[in-house]
Amino acid sequence: MKIALAQINSFVGDIENNSKLIIKSAKDALKKGAELVVTPELSICGYPPEDLVLRQDFLDACSKSLKKIARDLPSIKVIVGHPLQKDGKIYNAASLLFNGKIQGTYFKQTLPNYGVFDENRYFASGKKEFIFVHRGLKIGLLICEDAWTFSPSKLLKKKSVDGIIVINASPYEIGKSDARIKIISKLAKETKSTVIYLNAIGGQDELIFDGGSFVVNKEADLEHQSLFFKEDLAIIDILSKKSIKINYRKTLHSKEAHLYEALKLALKDYVFKNNFKSLFIGLSGGIDSALVLALANDTFDKKNITAVMMPSEFTAKISIIESRKIIKNTGVNYKEIDIQPIFKLFRKTLSGEFKNKPFDTTEENLQARVRGVLLMALSNKFNGLVISTSNKSETAVGYTTLYGDMVGGFALLKDVPKTWVYKLAQYRNSLSAIIPNEIIKRPPTAELRPNQLDQNSLPEYEILDKIIELYIEKDLDVASIIKKGFSSKNVRHVVKLINNNEFKRSQSPIGPKITRRAFGKDRRYPITFKH
Repeated sequence: MKIALAQINSFVGDIENNSKLIIKSAKDALKKGAELVVTPELSICGYPPEDLVLRQDFLDACSKSLKKIARDLPSIKVIVGHPLQKDGKIYNAASLLFNGKIQGTYFKQTLPNYGVFDENRYFASGKKEFIFVHRGLKIGLLICEDAWTFSPSKLLKKKSVDGIIVINASPYEIGKSDARIKIISKLAKETKSTVIYLNAIGGQDELIFDGGSFVVNKEADLEHQSLFFKEDLAIIDILSKKSIKINYRKTLHSKEAHLYEALKLALKDYVFKNNFKSLFIGLSGGIDSALVLALANDTFDKKNITAVMMPSEFTAKISIIESRKIIKNTGVNYKEIDIQPIFKLFRKTLSGEFKNKPFDTTEENLQARVRGVLLMALSNKFNGLVISTSNKSETAVGYTTLYGDMVGGFALLKDVPKTWVYKLAQYRNSLSAIIPNEIIKRPPTAELRPNQLDQNSLPEYEILDKIIELYIEKDLDVASIIKKGFSSKNVRHVVKLINNNEFKRSQSPIGPKITRRAFGKDRRYPITFKH
């Protein structure tokens, strides 16, 4: 039996075009001899639809499109993910379509309600298994989280199915692709069946769906893996046991390669799906802005990218020199705007109010805010999007300026720790030299006062990032982190900074999740709390 794995990029809310994409994929699969086409979780509306599913017109449109897909594809069986309203409840569902009709529907049983997932807010839980027969094979259907828990799979085990199809919208995070294979391999062994794992692809606000759909046989051997970070239509013959073995994982041989492609996809889909025409990036001569520029340059036409260097009296000449080098390497549009006259005017205007007050973070932040104003002005005038360059390490401890370097519509590195910024820069340069080595080697600095270095205010980034990981991603308390060998001074300082800067993070632009726990929907802390 030839099954098509239709790894498609659904656009949340675009029911009409998502349906067209499903129909096109199915027709292409039919031409290649497929008998069954599988599409991702909630493929008809995109994942996650969030409060859209609370709208009756939205649900009605999904149901109407589902019937249309069935009518347009009478000659091939298709599994489509969709929301469904029944008996006053809403379900995360998957339907089998054939002969112009809906042949049966499965309701997701295990609803994730942790991290970025909020499905209990929207959906009711299904109670029954769904099994269909094709060419003598009994095939069970699961939806995403069902496969990660024992109960739904246990029901299929009792029925002695030959194969299990799992449709998913499983977000990317570093190392997760291997975790999926491990879980699904366990499911294959427990049920003694071939498991087809079909994942979504595309960027959706904070989430990245990385594809990488795969097939595991009942011996838990990986038989096929689809492309990562790209739409893909793969035809797998599980009846004859002759799979089309194309291991695309070799093209993305490292975590750095996976992460780089993940960030490109997140940026691409956020820009295109929100109809922005151009990008603006504040260039500082530092590694964060250089990496963001490299990612943008690898994703879009250079004519639609503008890098803006805005030097002040504290900007080192080397910063300007190295910024010009990366501009030469990329060929993007480039502007240099001296902020010193504006900064002086601000200081003069406030001189009466600040009389007898020393230069401090106020004046440092003023420089950052001048830059933010200029970037936003350019983006407004030319219908563009400002890409923020702050990383997770800075965001965690508040080493950013509200309404300054935090401005923008999308924070591409928001969940990328500083140590990973360096890894990604080195990875990118292994493909071709684009980020000047001097930028990578320089000690990080905000250049907002004389002789300023990040490490004068913060622990070394290797230490800082580990403390952040333990506190944010693993929820360890101060005492437990100290027991792992970190100094009490550093731990208490970092944790205090994290807790004190929740108000800043709540006002920051969204950015893609790539770690176990990101700031945003993944971590919801009160701004006002005793700590």
